[in-house]
Amino acid sequence: MTSRRMDVLLVEDEPAQRELLAYNLEAEGYAVRRADNGEEAMLLVDEAAPDLIILDWMMPLLSGIEVCRRIKTRSDTRHIPVIMLSARSEEVDAVRGLDTGADDYVVKPYNLRELMARVRTQIRRACPSAAGDLLSFDDIELNPETHRVTRAGNAIKLGPTEYRLLITLMEKPGRVFSRDQLLDLVWGRDVYVDTRTVDVHVARLRKVLSGPGGADPIRTVRGTGYALG
Repeated sequence: MTSRRMDVLLVEDEPAQRELLAYNLEAEGYAVRRADNGEEAMLLVDEAAPDLIILDWMMPLLSGIEVCRRIKTRSDTRHIPVIMLSARSEEVDAVRGLDTGADDYVVKPYNLRELMARVRTQIRRACPSAAGDLLSFDDIELNPETHRVTRAGNAIKLGPTEYRLLITLMEKPGRVFSRDQLLDLVWGRDVYVDTRTVDVHVARLRKVLSGPGGADPIRTVRGTGYALG
């Protein structure tokens, strides 16, 4: 039983740099989606919010700085960490990028090992389970290293799918996930199952978590999806 792969959206208009960086990210175990312009990047974010965005500043159609601004001003995406890549090495440019909401700013040409370290840092901050840290919500605790789940100190046994569903919800408590997003994050983009499958497994997870008389921690958002809390 393993937790899901972290999803990185790589936005870079220069093909050679994009593929080199994608190769190194995939070698580190990340699932990588690619975009070569800002408008495509926004479409991919709307399709399924990534765990991290690596964003080039200078791009056609929509600049990286504008993409970052839009992402960080939306309530449903402002939590996504953004690493800005830029050939602009002046301090004023770095300040502008960070003021727009970027979580890190890397000047080109960059050292790949250093960039990978920065990616890991942002992933750890945004998704504690990626670093094996204990996740908790109210009286529910989940240990990604041991796969042990407890509620109010009592051990809870979950099937593989319910475990992946719970860890996805616990990584972003309060965030509403659509059924399609949960299908991508829990089952994977290459698996074709009906969205009603999500409802079935959410119901199973609710039953196990609630137990005899326990409060249901999963919230249904009518017409949208599910959230923890």
